Amino acid sequence: MNNGALLSLAFLVLAIVLGFVKKMNVGIVAIALAMVVGKLVGLSDTKIIAGFSSSLFVMLAGITFLFSIVQVNGTLELIAKKAVALAGKRTKLIPAVVYLVGFLIAAAGPGAVPAIPIVVMFSAPLAIILKISPIMLSAIGVIGTLAGRMTAITPEGILITSITSKQGITNVMTPALINATISTIILAILVYVYYKGYKTEGENPLKLSELPKFTKNQVITIIGVIIMIFSVTVLKYNVGLTSFLIAAVLLALKVADEKECIKAVPWGILLLVTGAGVLMNIVIVTGGIDLLAKTLAKFMTPTTSSFIMAITSGAMTWFSSTLGVVIPTLVPTVGTIAHTVGGGVSGTELTSAIVIASSVAGALSPGSTGGAMILAAYVANTDCSEAEQSKLFVELFIWSVVGMVLIALIALLGGYRVIG
Repeated sequence: MNNGALLSLAFLVLAIVLGFVKKMNVGIVAIALAMVVGKLVGLSDTKIIAGFSSSLFVMLAGITFLFSIVQVNGTLELIAKKAVALAGKRTKLIPAVVYLVGFLIAAAGPGAVPAIPIVVMFSAPLAIILKISPIMLSAIGVIGTLAGRMTAITPEGILITSITSKQGITNVMTPALINATISTIILAILVYVYYKGYKTEGENPLKLSELPKFTKNQVITIIGVIIMIFSVTVLKYNVGLTSFLIAAVLLALKVADEKECIKAVPWGILLLVTGAGVLMNIVIVTGGIDLLAKTLAKFMTPTTSSFIMAITSGAMTWFSSTLGVVIPTLVPTVGTIAHTVGGGVSGTELTSAIVIASSVAGALSPGSTGGAMILAAYVANTDCSEAEQSKLFVELFIWSVVGMVLIALIALLGGYRVIG
């Protein structure tokens, strides 16, 4: 038995537990523990620091900084409102439009983290006016962002690609995007039917004629985002470097306040992801990931492998971050598991199960950003008693469980093997 592998895995678990119990950024905890375990297994400072991925940091910082500009100058929010206004009097279509808005905002580059608050912010008051459940409309919007986060230019896509490429697994994000879209549409329909969204009677308060036109700065911002997407998807430029270039040009043109944009960057998420990477590198170097993968594989068959990974990742995300902990911990195992289990299981299939299940379970849980935002928006827009708040807390957690079970069942039935 490799003692270094066991020790590094124990410290990884400790980092997750400390982050959850002490409400600390797991990235900070991970860097601190990386030094301790690194010294215990005889690694030099240089090898410990080598786990910090500068290329990943540049990509994440670039894309989030660019979209902080889009958010600060109001472009994202206005785009979302105009999209909902396009539904006009066809109010029964609004839940579908809200899903699409969440999907597109996340898919364009910022990912789910900044997209979720934007969608929830206008969904809850809109639902009150339409006389439908704010929980339903907000949840559908959040579910949409979870599919949209699977494009290659989002922080999630960048992280997943960087991990799978090291295992020789390519073209992961296209299957993940298709699988996530199909899965989340099914979940959104379940939410829609349960809350009787088809009984929408209120009038759409958002009218295109009453919404302001895009300002000159917002038009320039939209052009900048389009150029970034074209450069990354067609010209194959690095998304981080390109985003910094576009962001610098936009700030030079004074489309937004630079200080506000810097403040709006989710630095905590960047530290979470890159910090966790420092500890994860030690786990990989000491053979911890290989040990974890082989241990998990012992309980798997070709039929149950993606099901088990979905349940494992979904449960993990109730106590930790999908982006900062679950993906860096479990996605590195998919190559070894696929090889060990055999029977046609692929790393792509397992990756889809991991990222979709953890995204859904984490985002709808009231202990996460998504669930907390939904609950807060509901309370802010209704006369909600403490008893009702407690009931809604449980209700959201149940939806988190339902979402995870749905993804696990799709995985068990081979849904992610068809496109994988």
